Amino acid sequence: MANQYLQYKPLFESFGCEVKADEPMKNHTSFKIGGCADLFVTVGDERQLSSAIGLCKEKNIPLFVLGNGSNLLVSDKGIRGVVLRLSGQFCAIGFNDDGTIHCGAGAQLSKLCAFALEHSLTGLEFAWGIPGSCGGAAFMDAGAYGGEMKDVVFCCEHIDLRTGECGSFSGEKLDFAYRHSVYSGGGYVITALQVRLEKGNKEEIRAKMDDLMGRRKDKQPLEYPSAGSIFKRPVGYFAGGLIEQCGLKGAQVGGAQVSPKHAGFIVNVGGATCEDVLGLIADIQKTVREESGVELECEVRKTGE
Repeated sequence: MANQYLQYKPLFESFGCEVKADEPMKNHTSFKIGGCADLFVTVGDERQLSSAIGLCKEKNIPLFVLGNGSNLLVSDKGIRGVVLRLSGQFCAIGFNDDGTIHCGAGAQLSKLCAFALEHSLTGLEFAWGIPGSCGGAAFMDAGAYGGEMKDVVFCCEHIDLRTGECGSFSGEKLDFAYRHSVYSGGGYVITALQVRLEKGNKEEIRAKMDDLMGRRKDKQPLEYPSAGSIFKRPVGYFAGGLIEQCGLKGAQVGGAQVSPKHAGFIVNVGGATCEDVLGLIADIQKTVREESGVELECEVRKTGE
């Protein structure tokens, strides 16, 4: 099928954006799955971002904002319209005048953790090893090992996709909850985070980060492409425990497999498609529902045609 959005490539490039046509999304997701994006647009500053959003609105081009692709399952048919990635100034990390941290939404969460360690700031150790972008982590209130982004983020800056205006949410307006924020419903592009941490002991911070990374490597199937935990934690249960109790470790559809190492993960053992993963998810949900009465809800975001 012809790429109906190819005609707009020169317009995005005229703003200074980097543009790739028919870009395979498997190259931009941790699952290594996904068909092509019609236009893959990388913006490096607020002017480029505002111009790109304005063009999408003017020409009625569908727009999907990509973080690090670490919690994403993209359709085998790809994504119609524009996939937008933040780069350049959106990856900068530095201090505000009051000692809090200003972090671009496109920065890797690992870079923010390393920045905190470098300056002997504690509170972010839980995030060491979470493979997302800072904007994506705030978007879904990412967390692990007893910590969540809501514990450290006190403000998010954004662009409103409906009006094109810059704004921010702070405090209770961020509406943080388990794997949820005010941004979960769409309508905004997070551009930056304001983060508040406490002064700590650098060696203790490093030791805790090393400990948590060691636990990840021991328990999680990091040797295979995946999107992390595939299901949200059901109240009173652990998704991985329920799946294991149902004897589903190692269960496979095509190239998608329930990890024998951690049943809460679906891994791509080679050539897995989106349909393989969706089929395996459906099998898991059905079996767990029938055997335990618990309804498993996906944590991974599905997108595309």
